[in-house]
Formats: sequence, structure tokens, C-alpha cells
Amino acid sequence: MTRASPKRRERNYRQYCGLAAALDAVGERWTLLIVRECMLGPRRYKELLADLPGIGTNLLSERLKKLCALGVLSHEESTERGYVYELTGTGESLREPVKGLARWGMSLLDEVPDDSVVRPHWGFLAVEAMADATRSPNAREEYEFRVDDEVFHLRVDHGVTEAARGACADPALIATTDAATFVRIGSGGCTPLEAVEAGKLSLSGAPEAVLRCSTVLGLGTGA
Repeated sequence: MTRASPKRRERNYRQYCGLAAALDAVGERWTLLIVRECMLGPRRYKELLADLPGIGTNLLSERLKKLCALGVLSHEESTERGYVYELTGTGESLREPVKGLARWGMSLLDEVPDDSVVRPHWGFLAVEAMADATRSPNAREEYEFRVDDEVFHLRVDHGVTEAARGACADPALIATTDAATFVRIGSGGCTPLEAVEAGKLSLSGAPEAVLRCSTVLGLGTGA
């Protein structure tokens, strides 16, 4: 697939700079949120529309068309599922920058506004963004998160982390909560202990595993 030339883009910063070129490509409203959704795996158009409330059908189509032209996404038609979009190798190279922005943005979150939408699968991306196993370099175990109707887990192995959707075989810790509470904990709006005391979070596992998981995720326990 031919990548779109920056010279042919309708709007650009006209700056010979890598950051400006990146923003020309993916800096428009909604674009990185579409990338975020596709970081979870192939997504159908209807799935993207449902998980990006407020974007509008025409704008979503426009953004998808541009991302495909840039080589960030690929798409193919399935008779059963319609068009399916997924990250290319170029798109996958945005994973770390997107995770870095998500990590930085967590500190900007306050209480959950009444008109805001929270999706449980965003908790998976939050764990990916927050996890740093070098904070607990000797840990070798798995933590399972049950956030509303989503289940995912984090594996830590001597300074290396790997997040994956689905349950794990032998979790050292199982955390069960709702999406809004999960994001509040990640943003520092409350500690895990405060969420437990409020009945918003349940933890199953040894206290030492809770402490190690909190350390890996950079959370204060509140203990």
C-alpha cells in the first residue's frame, strides 16, 4: 500500500521536524483514539463506532481512510463481518508512544464526569501503560483483572511485563472492579485500599502479591 506523501496532505504544519510530521499524520481529533482501539486487535467499523461515541459516521470513515492511506491501518472485507481494520507494522510502532501519552494523561484525570464514557477494555490499555516490572525486579507471577465484562492479565517475569486479554492459569492476584473505578485508581483518584473499603474493588490473593502488583503498576496502596 502506498503511503500518503506529506506534501499531498490538505493541512500540515509546514515544519521540517519529526514531531510536526507525526502530528500532521495522526494529530487530528479522534485519530489516536482509533489507533488505541485497534491496539486491542482487529476491529470492525461498527465496533469502532460503538466504542468511540460522538465521532459520527462520516468523520470515522474519513479518519479510517486517512489511516489506511498512511499505512497505519490495513483493512479487508469479510462477508460475515464487513470491513475489518487492524494495525500494520507501521501502526504497531505507535503502541509505545500511545502508551506513553496514556500514562502521562492519567495524572490529568479528575473525578469521572457524569457525561463521560468509560469502556472496560480501556483498563487493559491502562495496565499496559502503567506496568513497569523493573519496580519489582524479582517478581515472577501473573495478576488477573476482571473489569466489568472484560478479563485480562499481566505477567511479570524478572523485570519484564506482558499484558494479554483473557484469564491466566494461576494468578497470584485477582482484582475485580468496574471500569470507572479502575481508571480512578490508575489516575490516583483513590488508592486500592480506599476502593476496597468503598466496596468498589475486591482483591483475591496474598497481601504480598497485592503489594507487588501495586508496585509494578506504580500505585500507592493506601495502607
